[in-house]
Amino acid sequence: MMYLMYQNLAINPVAISLGPFSIKWYGILIALGIILAFIVVQREMVKRGMHPEFLTDLLIWAVPISIITARIYYVVFEWDVYKNHPEQIIQIWNGGIAIHGALIGAFLTTYFYTKRRGVSFWKVVDIAAPGLLIGQIIGRWGNFINQEAHGGPVSTHFLETTIIPDWIMKQMTIDGVTYHPTFLYESLWNVVGLIIILLLRKVNLKRGEMFLFYLTWYSLGRFFIEGMRTDSLLIGGLRTAQLVSITTIIIAVVIFIIRRFVQKVDVNYKDD
Repeated sequence: MMYLMYQNLAINPVAISLGPFSIKWYGILIALGIILAFIVVQREMVKRGMHPEFLTDLLIWAVPISIITARIYYVVFEWDVYKNHPEQIIQIWNGGIAIHGALIGAFLTTYFYTKRRGVSFWKVVDIAAPGLLIGQIIGRWGNFINQEAHGGPVSTHFLETTIIPDWIMKQMTIDGVTYHPTFLYESLWNVVGLIIILLLRKVNLKRGEMFLFYLTWYSLGRFFIEGMRTDSLLIGGLRTAQLVSITTIIIAVVIFIIRRFVQKVDVNYKDD
């Protein structure tokens, strides 16, 4: 009954219209995620003895580069579409960015920036890990408003037994068909990961291990959730995000083993 009450509910993806210009909720949520992540990470960086302007200077480079690499990643795996319409490659306002591409850009930027500034890369990414999850948690709700990044159709039985709020299920109803809100599953998975990471701050982990946990946790959840989605980028008939997730988990575990048991890193997260 409650579900039927929301049949006419739909969230407009455009938040503000100013003549020919419009501001979409997706962009607002991405910006909000970046701001909240900045606040959390900045506070921890200062607490760890780093210069207050370090993160600001890093983000000046990392944010635009991440947007560009997110677009490049998407275009590469959708090249069959864009090769016939090259003018659309730069039309990022029409959608088409990938979180894995953004993360690659952010990690590479951070690596080279920390090398230039003489700061430990592992220290910085350890501190940044909670912020990454915060940005991803909030950003996924932009997919919700856009009615994208969803899973396959759900049954009437699912709608009758789910504890998911009706307004979420309504927004995930497109052309009369209700789909799995995979954006919500990933967002909640990252909430749990954020809680764990914040608790890990109290544990004397070796430097770099908090970041490696983030990579493993996010990739594990993304692997299973990606299998439910209907809009996956493909490579050779396989879901690209799942391949990247498995590869990331393997790399993270190998690096953990090498740093913990071979190199025997003796610098802890709490060490300045």
